[in-house]
Amino acid sequence: MRIPARPATIPPQLPEWDPAWSRIVEARTSDGTHAFHVLDTLPTLTAAGVEPAGTIVALHGNPTWSYLWRRLARATVDAAQSGGRAWRLIAPDQLEMGFSERLAHESMPAPKSPEVRRIADRIADFDAVVSDLFAEVAATGSDTHPIVTIGHDWGGVLSLGWAARNTDRVSAAISLNTAVHQPEDAPVPAPLRATLAGPMLPTATVLTDWFLRVTLSLGDLDAETKDAFHAPYRKAEDRWAIGNFVADIPVDDTHASDPELQRIGKDIAAFDKPALLIWGPKDPVFLERYLRDLRQRLPQADVHRFETASHLVSEDHDVPGLVLDWLSARFDSPDTANTPTEAAPAKGSSARSGTAASAKGSTSDAADDSADSGADVRAVTAILDARRDDEAIASVDFAQNPAQQITWRHLWHVTTSIANGLLDLGVKPGDRVSMLVPPGNNLTAALYACLKIGAVAVVADAGLGPKGMTRAVTSADPQWIIGELPGLTLARAFGWPGRRISVRPLGPVRFRLFKTETSLTELSRTPHRDALPTPAPDADAAILFTSGSTGPAKGVRYTHADISSLAAVLTRTFNVTEGTGLVAGFPPFALLGPAIGATSVTPDMSVTKPKTLTATAIADAIIAGRATMVFASPAAYTNVAATAADLDEQQRAACAGVELVLSAGAPVPLELMDAIAEVFPNASIHSPYGMTEGLLLTDIDRDGVAAADATGGLGVCVGQPIDGVELALAPIDESGASSDELLQGEAAQGRLGEFVVSAAHIKSGYDNLWRTTADSARDDLHGLTWHRTNDIGHIDDAGRVWLEGRLQHVVTTPRGPVGPGGLEALIDADEQVSRSSVVGIGPVGTQALVAVLDAEGTSLSPGLAPLDLTERLRETVAEAGGHDLAAVLVAPEFPTDIRHNSKIDRSRLAAWADSVLAGGQVRGSV
Repeated sequence: MRIPARPATIPPQLPEWDPAWSRIVEARTSDGTHAFHVLDTLPTLTAAGVEPAGTIVALHGNPTWSYLWRRLARATVDAAQSGGRAWRLIAPDQLEMGFSERLAHESMPAPKSPEVRRIADRIADFDAVVSDLFAEVAATGSDTHPIVTIGHDWGGVLSLGWAARNTDRVSAAISLNTAVHQPEDAPVPAPLRATLAGPMLPTATVLTDWFLRVTLSLGDLDAETKDAFHAPYRKAEDRWAIGNFVADIPVDDTHASDPELQRIGKDIAAFDKPALLIWGPKDPVFLERYLRDLRQRLPQADVHRFETASHLVSEDHDVPGLVLDWLSARFDSPDTANTPTEAAPAKGSSARSGTAASAKGSTSDAADDSADSGADVRAVTAILDARRDDEAIASVDFAQNPAQQITWRHLWHVTTSIANGLLDLGVKPGDRVSMLVPPGNNLTAALYACLKIGAVAVVADAGLGPKGMTRAVTSADPQWIIGELPGLTLARAFGWPGRRISVRPLGPVRFRLFKTETSLTELSRTPHRDALPTPAPDADAAILFTSGSTGPAKGVRYTHADISSLAAVLTRTFNVTEGTGLVAGFPPFALLGPAIGATSVTPDMSVTKPKTLTATAIADAIIAGRATMVFASPAAYTNVAATAADLDEQQRAACAGVELVLSAGAPVPLELMDAIAEVFPNASIHSPYGMTEGLLLTDIDRDGVAAADATGGLGVCVGQPIDGVELALAPIDESGASSDELLQGEAAQGRLGEFVVSAAHIKSGYDNLWRTTADSARDDLHGLTWHRTNDIGHIDDAGRVWLEGRLQHVVTTPRGPVGPGGLEALIDADEQVSRSSVVGIGPVGTQALVAVLDAEGTSLSPGLAPLDLTERLRETVAEAGGHDLAAVLVAPEFPTDIRHNSKIDRSRLAAWADSVLAGGQVRGSV
């Protein structure tokens, strides 16, 4: 097949493409002078009177072209015209791709063909083009600004290789889904294997557009966008380079380009400038193992995963915004520039210092009592170590049959032995260990063994389900897994990363089946060493995953100092002293027992089903631990109250001895508090407010709830900030967004806003979510590190916090933004309503308020609510809230999170309500 040469051309008019960006550049490459089509925003910037203050050089992969960078081009121009740093974007079409020059060819591409353009040639081409364009700038005398590379697919590894070989010019590097090394023990991804199979290569890549169409299916592209990507590849002769590129993928060490790829890999490992890795985990070609390899070569790199994205991550998510935020943090902030730490704040906020306490200090005296330096942070294992000879009961586990009690002495001995055994096995400080173990003695032993040696515990709820757990564990990328059989089964079925350790010894068949190397039982027999590694206060201690109730579960990073501060807060706020008996039906606090010296009791219940906690189970746990304190979720307490009649005389007496009842995970209404009080008649009942990112932030007791209810305030009152917590409010505007301005004191009272908190015990960041971390910690009021909670509401004139929902659920009505939680509290008070959700239907700024009621546990039928109920609710909302309800619907079910069984997914209900009001099925899936 004879393919004639053709010159470079300018693209036709395409959606989202500015013709002013296109230019043809003649560059002298390794085999002569060739013409390249280049996306270059310099003419647009010049026409706007803007002088570039930085250059981004971008390289596409196969089978895309510079159109891939159109949104980044637009974002950089818009930012420059708005007064931000002016980044010039240069994005060449690789030779014979896009609208660059086509060479003449005599045959179809094949791996060993002399006509194949090799990796080394492509880097040389890239160097020739950008060097010529840099020379233009140098001639003007303005060539001292930063240069940053960005690449995707095979353009990622090529641009990283070029950056590593030009460190005198390059200031930073960014890469989207790419790969450097193909492991010898892992197969080439299936889509590539099929394409590379002999005669399939030219058929799939050149003679047909199959490879192109499959690639474009790995993103949420509309028909116009797909057609634009097709534009330079309409005919077979246009696609010769697509096959050429695939033919040059080194799949083993016999390939002609393998030596060059190995050199590039070594060069990248020596690159010590700031780097950002952007990843779409659903990519069927560039798999997690390639990201793991890149992170090992670029340990300084920040990472941001878009969990729902596939290969064309920049088509599905706001990659341009992420890139500009990262560049701003690196080059526009004096505190963070050239400091490659994953948790670096953006937009001029303060960088974290060496210890969590100094980075996250508070203006209150109580916070000053927390650690001010690494030397002042008490080790999480300090109390456990101090009680190494104590024969008192440390933990009782009712998940075992019969219930298992262990002493402080035994717990110290076991955790120290396991810690030594883990070290002997090869676990290193900083290694991540996924804990696939239910709460109880086994999990406590594994966790504190890891804490003793500086390994990082990864904890994700089984309630996330197999897919959610796979997403969470894969994103954390643990080196090790400690699991019971159900967890090991999931790990094997879904290919989770990490070497395996079972809890108990397995028989030879299961040992091979699950590829376990040892067990906690065997490790617990390891002799003790004289000393174990001492983790630094600011070293990561745990990755705790959120419930996933408002999107993919996020891994929240806690340092040793963070956990130590949390233990101190629990001790200080609720007077939890050494020897206190604590029944923990709320898993996060079950793990804190050894850190605060409390006797922890894990009741007989399913962690993923809070409603399985019964009154008899909690009473038996109280008796076993001589507990005076109980901690559980509202859903669990609801069932405890419902089953209180089953208690015998001894169990009732045990419940009467409880002094403090805590409920977390969701606000507790007064009716439930009253029901709890009947079970625990002598207890002070509290409902602290917090989240995975900050487990204790505010607190309110039963009397406080009653007093707040009497005021008629909108929402759910969760009390006032506890000692050591600073609270601010970011007002919400007409579009539903929260302001960058933070208000405190009287200025914050009575306004709807997002709550923003600062404390020594809040998270240190999100794992592998650079932008999410930076955005949540972007504020710098009083020089503190803050966390944007995403929770909304108002602060009343008594300083009490009222929750009214989540930021993404704000309803933007013509009269202004509305927090759904405030109206839901009014609606839920109606005797016919079990629970409700208020959602917005329609365009932003003109949304109509719709109330959706839960049919479960009521006599209501799915569909439109009865007219009398609708009118009554409309009157209630109008009188107390001053708002109009457009409709009242009854849903067949309410989607909630599994961890708490209370966080309502309002987004799904809004979609259901919109469909029903448009004539869709009432009983369709919510």
